Amino acid sequence: MAMELFDMARADLLEHLRQEVYANPCLELTAGEEEGFAEEDIAAEDGEGDGEGEGSLADEADDDPEADFDWEEIILGGFDAGGIRSQYEPRDYAEPAAVDVPDLHDHLEEQLSLLQIDWRQLLAAWEIVGNIDDDGRLSCSLEEVAAGLRRRLDELREPGATPEAAHRLVPYEPEEIESALVVVQALHPPGIGARDLRECLLIQLRRLDREDSLAYRIVEHAFDHLMNHRWTEITRALGLPPKEIQRAKDEIGELDPKPGRQLSGGTDHYIVPDMIVENVGGEYMVFVNDAGMPRLRISPYYRDIVAQGKFKDDNKKFIASRMNAALWLVQVIEQRRRTMLAVARFIVERQHEFFEKGTQSLKPLTLREVAENVEMSESTVSRVTSKKYVQTPRGVFSLKHFFSRGVAGDEGEVSTHVVKAKMRSLVAGEDPKRPLTDQAIVDLLGEEGIHVARRTVGKYRTLLDIPVARARRRY
Repeated sequence: MAMELFDMARADLLEHLRQEVYANPCLELTAGEEEGFAEEDIAAEDGEGDGEGEGSLADEADDDPEADFDWEEIILGGFDAGGIRSQYEPRDYAEPAAVDVPDLHDHLEEQLSLLQIDWRQLLAAWEIVGNIDDDGRLSCSLEEVAAGLRRRLDELREPGATPEAAHRLVPYEPEEIESALVVVQALHPPGIGARDLRECLLIQLRRLDREDSLAYRIVEHAFDHLMNHRWTEITRALGLPPKEIQRAKDEIGELDPKPGRQLSGGTDHYIVPDMIVENVGGEYMVFVNDAGMPRLRISPYYRDIVAQGKFKDDNKKFIASRMNAALWLVQVIEQRRRTMLAVARFIVERQHEFFEKGTQSLKPLTLREVAENVEMSESTVSRVTSKKYVQTPRGVFSLKHFFSRGVAGDEGEVSTHVVKAKMRSLVAGEDPKRPLTDQAIVDLLGEEGIHVARRTVGKYRTLLDIPVARARRRY
């Protein structure tokens, strides 16, 4: 359980604590009110979690429900964990409710409901809309749409139907489905319902009344050359100067290859940092972010049971067992907190220049290096940095952002983050008429004392989503 809790993101930890509270009647969650905490507040928490490694956690576990602690005194006195020890008032927890936001299919179906079209055409259009993916593309063939419509018609067919009703339920002809597809492709946003990227772009250009444009001709007749950035072949095939081809390429680049994403009902993801780095008097300090974190405490109901002397025999064993589990949970939470703080402090110390100068000053850093310095195992460091975020004066970053391998440099190893940043800068400043090839980038990095192979530059360029040189060339 300790390692599982170490690995959990903040939201997962909150949900896990709620589940533990449901399973353990001795525990209650209360909402935290504090905006942060000081280091001494951690030390003031339950002293059971002072160990620094995985072994100290395991050593404290005790399978005996009658463990050696004064459970009655603890229940009467109470304890809490998860935030700083200060006065607070219990408050009811309100589960955040998701807002029902219309998605792409809702938007398309609403438009269909407003159209004055034949019943059969409407049914076919609904079937097509049901097969449109989040990108706005038709995700199946028209033959599969026809098969789906046959199943729908079979469901609607009733025994003893009149000839007129039976005629309405005859299988669809291919022309009818094509006609329904045209209806769907006329909906908003432009490009919706296309069967491939080429058709998506052509639909958008038609909606812009650009059927007579060079951009339309390129998409319609030279799409393969366009996708492979073969501008010389396009120029030769259409017999036009490169500058006109460039303008048409720019026009095509303004189209949306995934129009459905405009309305896909994706949920916004908000990151709540686990830790905060602040510059205090010229020194970067690390704080655990306790704002909004709920706290565990012993249920007042069970404290009342003890106070009234009703705690006997089997009840005593049951409560002792639950108390043992509660103390173990508190210990692990506090150990997780201390471990996160120790790791983050070392990272901030190691990457001090990053906070002063930015990404170009990141140093190579590995899990092993951190593990050796904080005297923990690599697996523990990996878990405690996984899915954890830190708010810094330079923005919010994943803790994994500060880890990277190094490449050879004249003054020692250089972080791969630095190499990528320099590559991005070189491409941003290149001559658009003569973009830098991968070998040219290798040579320029070498002049700065950074030695990488050409294949490494190619790999990093792909990760940075930078096209090859011929695709970046402008006339």
